[in-house]
Amino acid sequence: MKISEVNIIPIRPKDGLVGFASVVINDAIYLGSIGIHEKLNGNGYRLTYPTKKMGMHNADIFYPINKTTGKAIETAILNKLNDVMKKVENHAGHDCDFTAGT
Repeated sequence: MKISEVNIIPIRPKDGLVGFASVVINDAIYLGSIGIHEKLNGNGYRLTYPTKKMGMHNADIFYPINKTTGKAIETAILNKLNDVMKKVENHAGHDCDFTAGT
């Protein structure tokens, strides 16, 4: 499986949510609105996949159906998140036009 075009949009942290990610799988399908959350123990991040509220229930929009796929997507997103976070830290306190997710 080829995962490309990994993009991260950091947000002001709220209730553990720190950003959103998107990826392209096998140059054929775009997956977006993947939530990036801090783990409750503060040690790392976890991903959540989009759902749609349907009455009293949430319907899954998409999600990995096996551990191998889930791990591959998670690794690609978290690697990109680390790169983005390094750029943010390097520009902290500086007046610049840094655009996350590029």
